[in-house]
Amino acid sequence: MSISAKTFPIWGFFSLVTNGLLMLAIILLIWQQQRLSNIVVPPTADTASEPEVTKPELGPRHQLNYQQWVEILKSEAKVAAQKPPQHLSILAGDSLSLWFPSELLPENRYWLNQAISGETSEGLLKRLNLFDRTQPQVIFVMIGINDLIRGVSDEIILENQRQIIRYLRRAHPTAQIFVQSILPHGGEESTWEGRERLLAIANNRIQQLNQQLQTIATIQGVKYLDLYPLFANQEGNLRREFTTDGLHLSPEGYMVWRTALQIYSHQELEPQPQQNNKDKLKI
Repeated sequence: MSISAKTFPIWGFFSLVTNGLLMLAIILLIWQQQRLSNIVVPPTADTASEPEVTKPELGPRHQLNYQQWVEILKSEAKVAAQKPPQHLSILAGDSLSLWFPSELLPENRYWLNQAISGETSEGLLKRLNLFDRTQPQVIFVMIGINDLIRGVSDEIILENQRQIIRYLRRAHPTAQIFVQSILPHGGEESTWEGRERLLAIANNRIQQLNQQLQTIATIQGVKYLDLYPLFANQEGNLRREFTTDGLHLSPEGYMVWRTALQIYSHQELEPQPQQNNKDKLKI
């Protein structure tokens, strides 16, 4: 979708803001500026066709089994509950959230990463109680791609998402909850070891699932963060420069995600100035 260069009335501007199109343009512009600022040598014909693939730094946790993951996250949440940090933000989800580089997470916040590699919506729902005693200001949830890979139906995925939202609202009534869209995969260009399972999932199915997820978030009274347009190319696949294997994200991909978290969370959490009755009448 493109925006015409013609001058449009002020109501059109506010409409764009409401629909998130302006935010999308800002995020992509920031990413382009960051990308250009990091260029030292112009790419040659050989390097221009195939972008350099950067493998994520998985670290020792990559070797842990599921229960070991749970125990570690439980202990980390316990520390955050015993000594509540200011501006606590929680990432809940699967490997996409897990491998979010700590140095790229938005600053001026204490981040508690409660993600597990290979996690499903059912698995996340069952372990939300691990951080019950924490006092988060904001919780970011992204889950669902592993359900699709395992053949879980859309109905079950959406019901689990609904239950996750309800649980978080009960356990953390003062927290701002952001449900994030499921990201696309890289399609035919994917090199992930489970490539065939990825290709069995149509990206337009993910888009339709996201639309239903947005409806659920609205009904449940939480925020919906639509990341899909930021990461999709014209064919609806995960953009090559944002992924390492068609499923997981590259540093460039995390930079885009970081910018979205910064802009959207700042917009929603920033206190709005009080207006007197006279100002309201003018509006």
